[in-house]
Amino acid sequence: MQLKNLKTKFLGRNLIYHNKLDSTQSEIWRLIKKDEIINGTVVLADIQTDGKGTHGRTWYTDEENNIAFSLYITPNCNIKKLDGITLKIAQLIIGIFKDQYNIDLQIKLPNDIVFNGKKIGGILTETQIISEVVKYLVIGIGINTNKQSFNDEIRNIATSIRKEFNINVDTQSFVTEFCNRFEKEIFKRTN
Repeated sequence: MQLKNLKTKFLGRNLIYHNKLDSTQSEIWRLIKKDEIINGTVVLADIQTDGKGTHGRTWYTDEENNIAFSLYITPNCNIKKLDGITLKIAQLIIGIFKDQYNIDLQIKLPNDIVFNGKKIGGILTETQIISEVVKYLVIGIGINTNKQSFNDEIRNIATSIRKEFNINVDTQSFVTEFCNRFEKEIFKRTN
């Protein structure tokens, strides 16, 4: 699988797709450990059985056609250059939904995408830093685009694009557009 209409130099050029995976975020860290990953790699999964959320929570991606992906970047820059990167990612995501689907979503700081107070998506940003230099930046993004059923634990606090707007979101198109926009942001911050 390749992302169509990609305008990036490196981000998303190497795409690893899994129909089912424990966690896209965990997979990237495993590839780092084995030294089998290149800058700009995106790991995408239809279903995550043990997706990672913040504070050790689980991100549920148990139905197909939801967005679950992580990306790997080697910025080799001072940590200060990446200040506010999670908020910027949230703004990019909201911008894509506004531009492509005319949907107004909101950001709940520090890392949630919400609609009417219910969570639709989340961002998990992890780094490996050596002497204030960011060696690895691993970003996980999960968005409930198609999810119809929510377990009791999250039923009253989570929703999906499909439930709220009855719109089908094309995962590949979304990931492509995210890579196109986010690579520009990374270049601005690291060059």
